Amino acid sequence: MASAAAVVHQPSASEIRLVIAASSAGTIFEWYDFFIYGTLASFIGAAFVPSDNDLVRQLTVWAGFAVGFGFRPLGAVLFGYLGDKLGRKYTFLVTVTLMGIATAGVGLVPSVASIGLLAPVVVILLRIMQGLALGGEYGGAAIYVSEHSPPGRRGFYTGFIQASVVGGFVLSLIVVLACKLLMDDATWAAWGWRVPFVLSLALLAISLWMRFKLSESPVFKAMKAEGQMSSNPFKESFTYPGNGKRIVVALFGVAAGLTVIWYTAMFSGLNFLKGPMRIEETAAEIIVGIAALIGMSFFVYFGALSDRIGRKPPIVWGYALTLVLLFPCFWLIGWVMEPSLAISGENVRITPSGFQIMVIIFALLVLSALSGATYGSVAALLSEMFPPKIRYSSMSIPYHIGTGYFGGFLPLIATAIVAETGNPYSGLWYTWAVVLMALVFAWWGLRDGPPRDFADE
Repeated sequence: MASAAAVVHQPSASEIRLVIAASSAGTIFEWYDFFIYGTLASFIGAAFVPSDNDLVRQLTVWAGFAVGFGFRPLGAVLFGYLGDKLGRKYTFLVTVTLMGIATAGVGLVPSVASIGLLAPVVVILLRIMQGLALGGEYGGAAIYVSEHSPPGRRGFYTGFIQASVVGGFVLSLIVVLACKLLMDDATWAAWGWRVPFVLSLALLAISLWMRFKLSESPVFKAMKAEGQMSSNPFKESFTYPGNGKRIVVALFGVAAGLTVIWYTAMFSGLNFLKGPMRIEETAAEIIVGIAALIGMSFFVYFGALSDRIGRKPPIVWGYALTLVLLFPCFWLIGWVMEPSLAISGENVRITPSGFQIMVIIFALLVLSALSGATYGSVAALLSEMFPPKIRYSSMSIPYHIGTGYFGGFLPLIATAIVAETGNPYSGLWYTWAVVLMALVFAWWGLRDGPPRDFADE
């Protein structure tokens, strides 16, 4: 099967470095914008939720978190269409701009005490804008790097995009901690927590400057020159021969599983430390931030490994090991913190010892390694699964349905399960069930053997 993908210009090493740097930086900034909401969830609840009940505030904030994820598939449809019709570069310039403006807006919305119920309404609308933007960002950046990469290095190069998602979470923690360090507690609680949101405008400027220096994807330019563009990428994503099965596998076997593992490691891990383990908030953020920063290397490692052994083995083995190790990792954290919980008052925040910190980081790194195994090669895998002329749409739609609904609703569902049962570990059953489903679909649907382009099918 001849394809434009097979006759493109091969970028130089310096061009590849610029592509990876600009795409990764933009992805870090965009995910920073999206994750800062989750990092500062308690302040958002206090400012914008008209209730004094902590559980109601928590559930409402996580519902808002889920709303952003819920609109990601719509963003994938919209920007996927534009990416396949107009080009990869200009589409993700639009998405990063939309994200930066929406995030800064959250930091500028007056509190519910000032403008009443209009405050949460505006925040939800801005969260919807974030979801739409993110629905177009990941596919654009992943495809852009993938289409610049030689097949034998595609997993390694796109692994930096995967690590950049974690980088956005790490950056959100770093900015929050830096702001706390520069402000007294009263200032931080009163208005200082808004600063990380407004800083997204500076990150937007940097991201746009870097991305404007990029040229269009060589695969897209070749398709356009040869007249191989799709007339309707959205429709053709569901009618192209064999694409139905590929979309099902990408949704249930890839996107759903990888997302719940990573969100459980980072967001559930952070909430577990701040909540049931009663660790002091700043200490918990530093611990999770260190684990996430170290854990970024797993994404690049497993991306590179997939270039040698194929895309399927790390994902399948990562799912299988998650089923075995998920509960023990959280039990380990509970075990090491149990003596401190036993001697402290119910409302007393705990500062963990050095030994406790090391054990917690170890447990989080195990989860990060499992996340890296299931996530590191995914940009390369999904790019190779779909034909170039509808790649942006075909890749983005199942990815953002899987991550948006199975992953985005994880904090809300897990929190509700814990509230219902009273067991701090019970929310993990949601993750376990989704990963089991993903293992079945991945085992059945992902192709065996070495990586290969769609054109080589």
